[in-house]
Amino acid sequence: MKFLMNTGRTVNQGVTVENKGSAEYAREASTCFMHEFDMLELGVDDGDPILVRGPAGEVVMRAEASVEVEIGTVFVPYGPYANHILAADTRSTGMPDFKSHEVEIEPTDEEPKSVYGLMEDLGGLAYDR
Repeated sequence: MKFLMNTGRTVNQGVTVENKGSAEYAREASTCFMHEFDMLELGVDDGDPILVRGPAGEVVMRAEASVEVEIGTVFVPYGPYANHILAADTRSTGMPDFKSHEVEIEPTDEEPKSVYGLMEDLGGLAYDR
């Protein structure tokens, strides 16, 4: 299914931002908040893994129902998971576009990778484990 994705910060993300390698940070940053009706149509429950395809790639996240998200849209916290699927182009502003991207979402049996796993996929090296 296609959705309009927006990104931003969450309170829980802010609490864990000092330790981006932590399981708590990864859990928050890898959550895709969705309307419960969209989740029903996709056949997923809270915590189920979903594959999110964006303009620059794809990443496995976890679905979570949110009353604050409108039908047909999803919200993803800023961070490595959002960065994995959004284009880095800044259009000379110094900041990539983090709003209103079309994404495709489908259920998957894969599990979300750790933050370190995502970075290693891009050729980076894990540190501070």
